[in-house]
Amino acid sequence: MAVCFSFTASRDMCFRYSFSSAGLKSTATDLGEGTVMHCWGPKSHKPGKPTLLLIHGIGANAMWQWNDFVSPLSSKFNVYVRDLLFFGESYTSRTDRSDSFQAQCVMRMMEALGVGRMRVVGLSYGGFVAYSMAAQFPDAVERVVICCAGVCSEEKDLEEGLFRVKSVDEAISILLAQTPDKLRELMKLSFYKPINYVPSCFLSDFIQNFGFEIGSIFQFIDSSWLSALLWDTSSWVGGTVPAPVMCTENLQERKELIYALHKDRKLSDLPKIMQPTLIIWGEHDQIFPLELAHRLKRHLEHNSQLVILKNAGHAINMEKPKELYSHIVILECPASSSG
Repeated sequence: MAVCFSFTASRDMCFRYSFSSAGLKSTATDLGEGTVMHCWGPKSHKPGKPTLLLIHGIGANAMWQWNDFVSPLSSKFNVYVRDLLFFGESYTSRTDRSDSFQAQCVMRMMEALGVGRMRVVGLSYGGFVAYSMAAQFPDAVERVVICCAGVCSEEKDLEEGLFRVKSVDEAISILLAQTPDKLRELMKLSFYKPINYVPSCFLSDFIQNFGFEIGSIFQFIDSSWLSALLWDTSSWVGGTVPAPVMCTENLQERKELIYALHKDRKLSDLPKIMQPTLIIWGEHDQIFPLELAHRLKRHLEHNSQLVILKNAGHAINMEKPKELYSHIVILECPASSSG
C-alpha cells in the first residue's frame, strides 16, 4: 500500500510543478464570513490577454481535472483555475450549498484578484456554477462554455428514468464512492471505454489516503455529477495522463452539494443567459445523458452552439482532451466574432 500512496502523492506534486511551470501561482482569498477560496492564477496578469476561468466538477480538485490544459492555454489567456467550495483548499462555514452561492463566491474571488471581465469554462458540476455566474453577472462574464453539465435537468427526470440511477442517494453512493467496487461503477459510467482492470490497492488509496488534496468524486448530475474520472492505465504505469482520485474529506458537505443541485429543480426556473454559449457533450455520456445537451440548446435557442464529441462519455477532459482544447481555445477570439 505504501507504493500506491507514494504514487498518488507524487502525482499531486507533479501537478503542482506543472501549474507553476505554466506561469501560475497558488492564491487563497479570504472572502469573510468563514469563506476562503483557493485559486491558481497567473504570476503576472497581462492586460493584453483575455482572461479564462476554468471551473472543475464535483470529482477531482482543479489540478487533477485541468492539468493537461493549463500550459497550452496559458500562452493565449490569463488562466485562472479555482477550487470550488469543499474541494482542494476552498471551504466555508456557511450552510448554503447552492450552485448560485458557489458562483457568487467565485465572482467575489475574481473581483478580489482584480479581474472584472472573463470567459468561463465549466466542466460538469462546474458547468452549473459557470451558468449561474453568467446569469448573475452578465457584465463580467463575456462568453461561456458548458461541458457535460445537466443545467437543464429537472427533479422529475430522475423519477421518469432519464438517468441510470433510481435515486439521489444511489447517485451519491457512486459519485462519492467510498469502496473500490463503487469506484469501478463510477468508472463504467464516466467513460465510453472504461478501464477493464485497476488494482484495488490503487482504488483504496485514491479513496482513503490523500486527504483534501485529491477529490475524485464524479459528477452526478455533475461531478459533476460524476464529474471526475479515472484515466487509462498509462496514467498509473508511468504514462503522461494522471488518474483522478476520490476523497473522504468534506464528504457530508459534498453530499449536500448534490442534494441541493437536484432538489426542486425545474427548467421553467432556469434563466436564459445572453452570452454566446458553447455546449460541449460526450456522445455517450451516462451521467448527464445527451438529451440534456439538446434541451439546453433549445432553451438558449440561437445564442448557443452544440458540439457533440464522438466516442466519448462524461469524462471528455480525459477521453478527448485535444478536441476539448481545440474548442476552448477559440475563446481567444473577440466575443463579437463568435458565431
